Amino acid sequence: MVDFPSEDGPMYKWSKVEAVEGADKLLSELSSVANCYIATNAKASSKDDIRKALSRVLLDKYIKDVFCYQSIGFEKPSKEFFYYILASLNADKNEIVMIGDGLEKDILGAIDFGFEAIWINTRKQPIPEGINSVDCLLQILNL
Repeated sequence: MVDFPSEDGPMYKWSKVEAVEGADKLLSELSSVANCYIATNAKASSKDDIRKALSRVLLDKYIKDVFCYQSIGFEKPSKEFFYYILASLNADKNEIVMIGDGLEKDILGAIDFGFEAIWINTRKQPIPEGINSVDCLLQILNL
């Protein structure tokens, strides 16, 4: 989802809600071969609020569940956040790939916990050694 800094409160109530370019195609393809989840630090939104925002841009159909700060009580990049996800999914660490646009919280936190990660580096910042990076969502389909 596109973050509009001028908006506040739960995203589903924002005057404008927009999906990141390529999100529909990426999620359509990924969800046909794997379960897709949202993992967010959003403090103003509950799981239901996040689902409502996803619904506004017709992405909710691809998302199996939402892991958010309000439900978990921890934020990325804490190990507790990632452990909660791992335990909830009853999965092995090597079965999870974190895709995110925040290098510190999404990517380095996930890697430090033992997940694979892909950084959506739209600003084309320098890429630290060992980090999988793409410039846009649709490049993930080529990995």
